[in-house]
Amino acid sequence: MTTAPSTAPSVSPGPSFPDSTGRLGRFRRLSGTGAFNEVLRRGRWIRRGGITLVAHPRSGGQPRIGLVVSRRVGGAVVRNRAKRRLRAVWREVTPAPATDYVVIATPVVATAPFRELRGWVRDAVSSTFPGSRTR
Repeated sequence: MTTAPSTAPSVSPGPSFPDSTGRLGRFRRLSGTGAFNEVLRRGRWIRRGGITLVAHPRSGGQPRIGLVVSRRVGGAVVRNRAKRRLRAVWREVTPAPATDYVVIATPVVATAPFRELRGWVRDAVSSTFPGSRTR
């Protein structure tokens, strides 16, 4: 059995934060209670609209993100929608290198217009550190 050559356009991985598929890579996610607590304890807190962004610089490496979407936001379906929307917005932001970010969502994240949500995240990231910028 032979397979036809792929006709899908090739995507070259760029210097952006997500990988070439648009997914947040395994090593670009903040995981573990200790890592979250470190950022929440020592980071800079910025509130914009329906999100709170906490940023904490590290000594090196790529930026990492962690999402906090509690049951207060809604049921499982609503929480998953809020996380998907935050990840989609995060793909459009260029965070500062070697920085850990925690995004804390409120219930309005699941229903706010996408353009407004994008504005909140971009504004919060750009006001964290001078090295951060948005696309």
